[in-house]
Amino acid sequence: MRTGVLSPFLVPLIETRELMSSQLVNSVQSAHRPHLQAFSPFGPGPTPGTISAFHILLRTSGLILNKAPMLDIAQTVKQQADIVKVIEGYIRLRKAGAQNYTGLCPFHKEKSPSFSVHAVRQFYHCFGCGVSGDVFSFVGKIENVSFPEAVRIVAGKCGIPLPKREFSSPEEAAGARLRGKLLDLHETATAWFQEQLQGPEGAVAREYLAGRGLTPEGIKTFRIGYAPDSFNALRDRLSGMADQETLRASGLFASKEQGDGTQGPIYDRFRKRVVFPICNESGRVIAFTARTLETGEKAGAKYINSPETPLYSKGQVLFNLDKARSAIRQLEFALLVEGQMDCISVFLRGIQNVIATSGTAFTEQQVALLRRHTSQVVVNFDPDAAGSNAAEKSIALLTEEGFTIKIVTLDGGLDPDRYIRERGVEAYTAALRGSRRQSDYLIERARLTFPGASSEQKVKAMNYLLPHIRRLPEKLARDQFAADAAQKLGIDSAVLREELRQAALKRRDHVETRTTALTEVERVLLRALAIDDPEFEQTRRLAIEALAQQPAWFEHLGAFAALQALADRQSRDPMEVVEDEAQRALLAEALLAETKPPEESEVQSAIQEIHERAIESRQRDLRALIAEAERRGDFAELAVLTQQKLEMDRTLRQLHNRKPPER
Repeated sequence: MRTGVLSPFLVPLIETRELMSSQLVNSVQSAHRPHLQAFSPFGPGPTPGTISAFHILLRTSGLILNKAPMLDIAQTVKQQADIVKVIEGYIRLRKAGAQNYTGLCPFHKEKSPSFSVHAVRQFYHCFGCGVSGDVFSFVGKIENVSFPEAVRIVAGKCGIPLPKREFSSPEEAAGARLRGKLLDLHETATAWFQEQLQGPEGAVAREYLAGRGLTPEGIKTFRIGYAPDSFNALRDRLSGMADQETLRASGLFASKEQGDGTQGPIYDRFRKRVVFPICNESGRVIAFTARTLETGEKAGAKYINSPETPLYSKGQVLFNLDKARSAIRQLEFALLVEGQMDCISVFLRGIQNVIATSGTAFTEQQVALLRRHTSQVVVNFDPDAAGSNAAEKSIALLTEEGFTIKIVTLDGGLDPDRYIRERGVEAYTAALRGSRRQSDYLIERARLTFPGASSEQKVKAMNYLLPHIRRLPEKLARDQFAADAAQKLGIDSAVLREELRQAALKRRDHVETRTTALTEVERVLLRALAIDDPEFEQTRRLAIEALAQQPAWFEHLGAFAALQALADRQSRDPMEVVEDEAQRALLAEALLAETKPPEESEVQSAIQEIHERAIESRQRDLRALIAEAERRGDFAELAVLTQQKLEMDRTLRQLHNRKPPER
């Protein structure tokens, strides 16, 4: 019998009618007992031979069913389950013969269906990737859950009751009862909020939602509701379902601290607000976000959320994952947005692999949750400073977990909700197709954060990028990122380029700022601008005019600040006008080595070299932009950039052929 990995406990797949033979039971008990004990919260299991391996697995998962034989329970579920209907809940199947169904395999990317399901023998097999198994292995693999959890899911989908759970302690049983009661309270509250939205008091909320582009069908899909302007309406609705302490624990109510330190009576937390349910991965409501409909001082916070409860921890939930996970698996990537309205608008327009962080900082727990479904993410956060910072932090976390990341930046400074409503789903889809690699996005952010071509600014930009480069696990990827950064930041210095490369390869997070030795061009220009002798005034004037007309050509020079100060000095002493100590040291170095003022021809040669470097830098930028336009398929932009590149090439050739005039 062929076997394969089914769960973290390495339980063999069962591909035929039998769930477990007696021989397999003994082998699992003996071979995997150390793994099972290591993961079990209940300590060492029973003596081999006294209980089935399936029972051990149920114990280790925390799902202890009643004392009925475990094998019989699994067999009962399997015999009653229809594998075709279960799998059709995840992928589209078409009948192919009397007993077989086919579809696209959910476990690998393919264009032609190679995934088959046998309706009579109740197993599946993919001829593309070779995966096969029964209904439990399919659900376990696609949901990324343990074997006993897969049994529970299949039973739930097929309406098959399971024996009641037993617990290891009274505390565990009490905790489970509390969570169950809180789920019931949240379900009832959700239905009640939905009723209020459709009532007379919900008219303003309905108008607001219609203005945000939500149809009645969309409102129903996300179960959006309205909390009326009342301190006790929800409390009165739920008071018959639970005692006061349970209502307090639900997070649906608030209270004020009394003078003696105790909490006062509870009152409704959400009032006069549109209410958005937050669901766990199974689709059960566990919390709410509520948006005010008022303005001014009385409105309070624009959004308020449920507090932390036994059901809800905001850093461990991804909004809409319950609805998006199937599309994420099929498309093999997730679209990560910031706000819930962004997520809702995008989802309702057909892009259903979208999830949201709900405006909170992305956490390691959320990354781990997402990792179960995909390793590829497109990030589309708001374009403001807060959104950019959140995107940067999200990129860092996702990179450390080995995700492939792309970033979308929308035109016009619009968030995803407004963009898709104002410009349409086709424009938004085009923006997704044009998403940039994380390296391109971060390099551009470095350029905008640290503008200018001076060595100091370039070192700051490099030090901004190096922590991101360091997180990349692959050495080749780090080297490529560093090479792209050097090109796009216009790092001409071979020393700086090599330092960036070495820092990237050795996973350092910064490079040191060092005083750069003067180039011959800088020496000539510093000496020319420091001229006091009227006989050489024309030489000085030549340098001043070049700096005034094309300052951008000179920005990358280490002595740029000194050059600027000297150009504006009028009749003052050169050493006095340069105030920065490091820049004054560079000027001193140039003047101490001087025997006579530079000739006009020397200055003209220096200016020409600066001009050539500026053109070469622009050529590098254009090459990067051309490559990006080719990748996006933007042929109009490609034609414009190519023409600019040809003009730069022609100008550079002319400069190379030009000789400075003799004095």
